[in-house]
Formats: sequence, structure tokens, C-alpha cells
Amino acid sequence: MDGEKQSKVNEAVGCFNSGFYCSQALLSTYCEELGLDKETALKLSCGLAAGMARLSSTCGAVTGAYLVISLKHGNDLPDDAEAREKTFALIQEFDKRFTAKHGSTNCRDLLGVDLRYGERALIDERVEALCSDLVRDAAEFLESILWQE
Repeated sequence: MDGEKQSKVNEAVGCFNSGFYCSQALLSTYCEELGLDKETALKLSCGLAAGMARLSSTCGAVTGAYLVISLKHGNDLPDDAEAREKTFALIQEFDKRFTAKHGSTNCRDLLGVDLRYGERALIDERVEALCSDLVRDAAEFLESILWQE
């Protein structure tokens, strides 16, 4: 991975490690170059964190990456099927890579604990042990597919 791409990966991990959520780390790393201000990106992606607002559903690093792909390639006209299909294909490719490495895109499966009802100490331990790597992997997969034309 070249220096610029690695810098983006490190930026996403640094954002997560500074206290933002996984989804926020991904979207805020790429937002400005794609026309979205950082404050809006952080607010927009907040509720997707921790498996969709601690519902232990889809991992926030994954949903954050989906937002980045959509921001870059998504349609803004109802009849732009080409943009829509490209967005879907890239999200499916991201999902395939992430699942191949981690076995799931589901937060509960990835962490092995329910974020709403699990023991707080175990949740904290798993988040600390695993989530930086999940953010890193999501950013690396995103970098490998984001600029495909």
C-alpha cells in the first residue's frame, strides 16, 4: 500500500483511538475530499456505531465504509442506475473481503458480546482488543476498492 493510502488508514485508526466511534472514524477520514464537511460526517455516522446504536448489528466500521463508498459513487438522480449499481457492486465487494477475513460483518459476532446487555467490563475489553484492527481492516479494504473506475 502506498504512503498516501497508508496515511488514510492510519488517520481512520487514529480517529477511532482518539475517542470517536468506528463508523465516525471511517466516514470522517474521507468526507472532505468527497464534498462533505467533517462535523456533518461525524454527526451523520454517530448512530451507526457499535453495531447500529449498540444493537450489535452491522459493525460500524463496515457501515462507515458503506457510507464512504456511497458518498463517492452513489446516485443523486433517481434514474442513474449506473451509479447505483456501481455503488452496490463496490459495497458487495467490500462485504465479501471483510467477511472473508473476519467471518462476519455483525458486531456481536465480531466481538463475541452483545453491546446492550453484555457485561460492561467484557465489552470494554473486546472493544479495546478488536475494534482498532477492524477499523484498520475496513480502511484497508476501502482503500483497495474506493477509487476503482
